[in-house]
Amino acid sequence: MAKSKVAYVCSNCGAEFSKWQGQCSECGQWNCITEFRIPRDPPRSGGASRSQDRLGFAGSLTSRIQKLSEISTEQQYRFSSTFREFDRVLGGGIIPGAAMIVGGHPGAGKSTLLLQTMCHLAAQFRVLYVTGEESLQQVALRARRLQLPVDQLNVVSETSVENIVAFVEELKPQIVVIDSIQVMHLDDIASAPGSVSQVRECAAVLTRLAKTREIAVFMVGHVTKDGTLAGPKILEHCVDCSILLEGDSDSRFRTLRCLKNRFGAVNEIGVFAMTGGGMREISNPSAIFLNRSEEISPGSCVMAVWEGTRPMLVELQALADSNKSGNARRLTVGTDSGRLAMLLAVLHRHAGMNMYDQDVFINVVGGVRVEETSADLPLLAALISSYRDRPLPRDMICFGEVGLSGEIRPVPSGQERLFEAAKHGFKKAVIPKDNAPSASHPVPGMEIVPVSRISQLADLI
Repeated sequence: MAKSKVAYVCSNCGAEFSKWQGQCSECGQWNCITEFRIPRDPPRSGGASRSQDRLGFAGSLTSRIQKLSEISTEQQYRFSSTFREFDRVLGGGIIPGAAMIVGGHPGAGKSTLLLQTMCHLAAQFRVLYVTGEESLQQVALRARRLQLPVDQLNVVSETSVENIVAFVEELKPQIVVIDSIQVMHLDDIASAPGSVSQVRECAAVLTRLAKTREIAVFMVGHVTKDGTLAGPKILEHCVDCSILLEGDSDSRFRTLRCLKNRFGAVNEIGVFAMTGGGMREISNPSAIFLNRSEEISPGSCVMAVWEGTRPMLVELQALADSNKSGNARRLTVGTDSGRLAMLLAVLHRHAGMNMYDQDVFINVVGGVRVEETSADLPLLAALISSYRDRPLPRDMICFGEVGLSGEIRPVPSGQERLFEAAKHGFKKAVIPKDNAPSASHPVPGMEIVPVSRISQLADLI
C-alpha cells in the first residue's frame, strides 16, 4: 500500500503546517488546525492528474515543436468589463482563456464588484456565476438591491468542480465566476474543502478549463491577516492575473491593485467607491485623495507617485511630537516603517536634525499604500515642516528618492508627474535636480525648485 501523508491545515485560511498547533500563525484563529491524511497515489504516465484525466483535460491541447519565429505575435482579443478602472487593472480588458483570481478581506466588495460586472456583461456574452458561499436567494437580493439587470445572468449554487465542469460543457459560457475557490472541492481528493490539496487541485482544473475552452475564469480568493492570498503559493503561480481588492472597513474607497498580470502592467491600480448602489469607479483618484482643508497645517505635503501606468497625487502627513519618556515611537500607515528609520538617520547625519526625543507618525491620506522610493523626499519635507512648525505652500508638490549619503536621486517618469500636478493647479515643485525639465520641454505655469542634497531641502523649508 502507498503510504499516506499527514498535513495540518487551517480550516479558516488554508495555511499548511508541519505539526499541530493551537493558533494559526497566518490568520490568528484558534482551534482551527485540522489533521488530514492524504493518500499518495502511484505515479501516472503522461504527468496528468486524476482529476484532469477524468474530466477530459489530459491531452486536450495538442502541442508541437515550433520555431520561435513561427509564433504569431498578433494582439490578443480583449473585451471590456464595463468598468474602465477594472479594465486598466486587467491590462486593457478581459482576455478569453485567462484565469484570474480576485482576493480581498471579508466585506471588501469582491462579490459585489464581480456581480455588477457580470450582470452588465451578460447582455453581450454567456456568463455563468457559480456561488458556493451564498445561496441563490442572497445573490438575487443583492442584485435587486443594486438595481442590476438580472434577466441574462446564469447562476448556480455548487461546490463540486466536477459538476461545474458539466455545467460549463452544457451552457458553453464565455465567462465563468467561481465564488470562492476556498469552498470548491474535487471528489477524488481525500481532504476537506479549503485545504491545501483541494485548493491547489481545484485551481489547476479550473485553469485548465479556461485554457482548453477559451473561457475567461474569475476565481474569488480569501486573504490572510497580513493581506496575502490564502492557500498554497502555487495558486498565484498557476493563474494569469492576481488582483487584490484593498480597503479599510471604515473607508468608502476601495483600491483594486494588480499583483501579477501576464497580459499587462503589474502594480496597476483602480479606485472605486463603495456606495449604496454598489461599486462606483473613480476616474480621477488624485482629486479624491487631495480633498484637503482650507487651512494647511505643518506636516502636510503632496507627493506625485507612479502607480502602474499613470501618476497619482496623494497627500502625506507627518507629525513630530516631543517625547519625555525616553522611548520615542515610530509609526507609519501606508509606507514602510523600516525606510522611515533609515530616512531619520540620513536626516540626522546630513542635515543635523536629531529626532531621538521625538515621536514620529507618518500617514498616507486615503488609505493608499505607497511602495516606491519617490516618497522619500516628501516624507522628509513633511517631517521637517512638522518639526519646525512651518507649513509648506499649499500649491507645492514634491517627489524624489533619498540616498544614504544625503543625495537626492531622480525617479522615473518625472515629466509625467509634473504635468499631472500642473493639471491640478500646483504652481511649485521641489524635485531632484536630474528630474528638472529641460528648457525645450518646460512645464507651463510651474516653478521648478531642483535640489541635490537633503541639506538644501532643510534650508528651503
